[in-house]
Amino acid sequence: MKCPYCRENNNKVIDSRLSKDGTAIRRRRECLSCERRFTTYETIEEIPLMIIKKDKRREIFSREKVRAGLQKACEKREISMNVIESYIEEMERDLRESEAKEIPSTIIGEKMMAILHSLDKVAYVRFASVYRDFKDVTDFENELKTLK
Repeated sequence: MKCPYCRENNNKVIDSRLSKDGTAIRRRRECLSCERRFTTYETIEEIPLMIIKKDKRREIFSREKVRAGLQKACEKREISMNVIESYIEEMERDLRESEAKEIPSTIIGEKMMAILHSLDKVAYVRFASVYRDFKDVTDFENELKTLK
């Protein structure tokens, strides 16, 4: 770690503690050359989750897209944002724990379907109609039969 004042590499850690939000370690350092003090923060470098779309394009996983899909399906239903957020956090944690570098979008879609199936049947059918690209009423009827 270079001193921000004299650019020397020689310094020592005086104090280490967890940051206020708990996502970083705050280190107080002292330069052994100029004896000035400075603070550094150590955080985890997260590797972005890459999603493989149906058309083989790749893009970074977006919590916002997942949230928007769940919110749209749950629109006008009595489901709080806290519940939706907790499911999104759980889904992202599961995806990161899988240690796969690239994840097919179908896995995310199926996880969202499972969440909605356990959460609210109407929201589930709404999401399924878009995700599975229902063409007519027969597709809805078939999906409703599986719910019964």
